[in-house]
Amino acid sequence: MTLSQELSWRGHINQTTYKDIAVLDGEPITFYWGVDPSADSMTIGNLAAAMMVKAFMKGGHKAVLLVGGATGTIGDPDGKSTERDLKSIEEIQHNKQAIIAQYQKIFEGQNFEVVDNYDWFKDINYLEFLRDTGKHVPMRQMLSRDFVQTRLSENGAGISYAEFSYVLIQAYDFLHLYKDKGVTLQVCGADQWGNSIAGVDLIRRKTGGEANVYSVPLVVNKSTGQKFGKSEDGAIWLDANKTSTYKFYQFWLNVDDESVESHLKIFTELDEAIVNDVMAQFGENRGGRQAQKTLAYEVTKLVHGQGAAESQKLIAEVLFGNEDALELGESELDILEKELPTATVPKNMSPDNIVDALVELALASSKTEARRFIEGGAIYINNNKMPQNFLFEGQSNRAVIRRGKNSNAILKVDA
Repeated sequence: MTLSQELSWRGHINQTTYKDIAVLDGEPITFYWGVDPSADSMTIGNLAAAMMVKAFMKGGHKAVLLVGGATGTIGDPDGKSTERDLKSIEEIQHNKQAIIAQYQKIFEGQNFEVVDNYDWFKDINYLEFLRDTGKHVPMRQMLSRDFVQTRLSENGAGISYAEFSYVLIQAYDFLHLYKDKGVTLQVCGADQWGNSIAGVDLIRRKTGGEANVYSVPLVVNKSTGQKFGKSEDGAIWLDANKTSTYKFYQFWLNVDDESVESHLKIFTELDEAIVNDVMAQFGENRGGRQAQKTLAYEVTKLVHGQGAAESQKLIAEVLFGNEDALELGESELDILEKELPTATVPKNMSPDNIVDALVELALASSKTEARRFIEGGAIYINNNKMPQNFLFEGQSNRAVIRRGKNSNAILKVDA
């Protein structure tokens, strides 16, 4: 499969200035993709674009990965209804290092170079910049942007000169990389199309040269039509300190049936034959959720490593499948203790201790209801139906307690 064919199959095509993307199957080109350090982690929205970038790399093209130390001091106003709060230089520096570390993790083994646009903006003379660059950027072009019109409308919040100038700064990035690194293509998310086109226009006006833009579509939830990557708790981050590996894995495990095939193509490196095989299995037994299980495992492995993916796979099979809970190691139990409600009970606990724990864990609303659940066989410990006279004799000091199919918690034995 050629690069252009793979981009089409994976759904990595939105808008491009190329007349025919088959040009990408030819001689290697140098392209760039950038992320502003507005946070100390990328999100899965960034990951969708990163997977397209990785396809370009594997297709033989050289990547320049930009971290926006300069643009991050302003913040992209596109899509924002009000002014951003400015971040301190120290916070931006911290965020830059975190983004670079994620670049190195996701693109490990590929050919790329990391650059920071602060390096070429920090010494720019303001008057020189206005004369040499600003003179070549038409105001009509900048004023016509949708977000500018919205912010300047009667009910808009207005826009500062700093945020208004963001597009000019990003356009200069493209010009600088064109002249300094031989970059002829910017790849971006669909929401960056306007900023990227400004760079193409600036290169043409300043040098007479040709440059291009290639954008990936924003991923949407096909069931709701909403932008993909949000949960009830907010954005899904690639940093495990912001979105735990447990929540990360569970997010992908709960992707809706309608979207799962496209997400397998966008967010994993599985080839067409494997994806087709997974979807065939899924079609025969949707209740088995093989497509979601494969998606969760592959994306977690890519972002957090194979060890984390294996642990989360085991945890999911114990909590929601048929795996024996005694297979959980101490590391998996540590994860579950952080993620699930936990109650402490005596080692030689009595039925009354379990009753109290069920209420404390909100698995029952009262002691009477807890006893009824136990008598009715609705309570499981380590995936075994709990007898009425249960004694905890496990080797670990923790056990998984469950009511029904999916209401899980942790019992921690008092040492």
